[in-house]
Amino acid sequence: MSETPRNGRENGTVDGMTDGMGGGSAQGPLEWLALARGTLDRAGDRRSDDVFLDAAWSDPRTRVLVVWRGEVNAVVGDEPTVVLLAPGDAPSGDRYFLGVDGDGTAYFAVAAPLPSIEGADPVGLRRVGVLLPDRDSGLMTHAVSLEHWHDTHTYCPRCGTKTEIRQAGHVRHCPSDDSDHFPRLDPAVIMLVTDQDDRVLLARGPQWPDDRRSVLAGFVEPGESLEQAVAREVREEVGLDVRDVRYLGSQPWPLPQSLMIGFSAVADGTVPLVPDLVEIRDAAWYTRDELTEAIAAGRIVAPGPLSIAAQLIMRWYGGPLPKMPAF
Repeated sequence: MSETPRNGRENGTVDGMTDGMGGGSAQGPLEWLALARGTLDRAGDRRSDDVFLDAAWSDPRTRVLVVWRGEVNAVVGDEPTVVLLAPGDAPSGDRYFLGVDGDGTAYFAVAAPLPSIEGADPVGLRRVGVLLPDRDSGLMTHAVSLEHWHDTHTYCPRCGTKTEIRQAGHVRHCPSDDSDHFPRLDPAVIMLVTDQDDRVLLARGPQWPDDRRSVLAGFVEPGESLEQAVAREVREEVGLDVRDVRYLGSQPWPLPQSLMIGFSAVADGTVPLVPDLVEIRDAAWYTRDELTEAIAAGRIVAPGPLSIAAQLIMRWYGGPLPKMPAF
């Protein structure tokens, strides 16, 4: 159910707005997702072009983002930005080509301990992912994703030989059996479920604080379509059948390696909810007024704006959720 799917991976819930299935005020796909805002041309055809890559690394216009254990240096203030270095100022480490901008400037990431930079702090995506400008958000999301994959997939799954970085950081090659291995992504569906009265279904995972609620989510299983995964997860987690399953948008979630794929669906709100207590501690339907009052009273904490879950709930709600009271 919740934002931590079964098998210890991210499963679960999300926030967003209505898709008009039950009379909500917002319709159409999601238009803004915090970690899906990259602006660079990834230039995949250049990843095997050593002449281009060497020339780009030698170009003083090229910018480098240093990433280490999921963090980068950033200037955190009214308008946060990531710290980008010239190649000559970057530390040694594994190098990943991230792409080029409209002016032809190339961007790389280097996986290495973060250098100390005056005025900058080491930060992760949870802290600044929502606040960064589009280019920086895309750079950081791409770099963090690649660094995690390289750090956790260093040996060939077929023969156990240590693999080598190829394709400018987008492939690992086994020199023993000549196999290539590509960055791993775990697709997960996340569902805004409403009923015939346009109430939204929110739930809490067993590992969450008592006041946290979100939408349902879960990983896609082998041999399963996305729509089948939506129906299965809702049935398994709360005992409901759904209809009118519609795609709304997707967002990379490199915490560590998921792709969150958002849907809306409709269920019969008169059917009793039967939470799977392994996945869901409790679940309930909410009108907009009920959710507003519960958040204002501090009984419910909704997902943060970094997640697609928040955008799904706001889509149904019709705008930003009310602010939590100050304590």
